[in-house]
Amino acid sequence: MNSYGCSCRGGCTLLAIGASIILGIVAAVLTFLGTITVGTAFLWVVFGIAVSYLAILLVVAAFSRGFTTRRCICPLLSILITGILGAIITSVILLAITFAATSGIGAIIVGLLVAFFFLIITVTACLVKCVARCEDDDTI
Repeated sequence: MNSYGCSCRGGCTLLAIGASIILGIVAAVLTFLGTITVGTAFLWVVFGIAVSYLAILLVVAAFSRGFTTRRCICPLLSILITGILGAIITSVILLAITFAATSGIGAIIVGLLVAFFFLIITVTACLVKCVARCEDDDTI
C-alpha cells in the first residue's frame, strides 16, 4: 500500500493531482491572455464552498472516528485539506488585492485557485471510491 490511494496503484490520486495542475496552468495562461476573467462572485462562491467543506469534514471526521480502519483515508484527507486551505487562501488573496486583468501575478494566483478547487473535487471522488472499497479484491 502506498500513500496515494487504497490499492497498490496510486492512479486515482495521481490523476487528480495531475489534472488539477494542468487545469491550473491552463487557467493561469487564459487569465494572463485575457480570455477568462474571475469575478468577485466566483471568488466568494469558492471561498464559501471551501470553508463549508472544511466544517463538514470536521464534523464527519469527529463522528466517524473508529468506524473505519482504511489506511488510505488519512493520506487522501491530507491532500484534500491542502486543496481546501489553498482554495481559501487564494480566494482571500484575490478578494483582498485588486490585480490588473492581465497581471502575471494575478494570473498565477487565479491558476492556483482553479488548481486547488479542482483538487478538492477530484480528491473527493478518490475518497468516495476509497470509502466504497472499489479497489479492494478481498471485500464481500
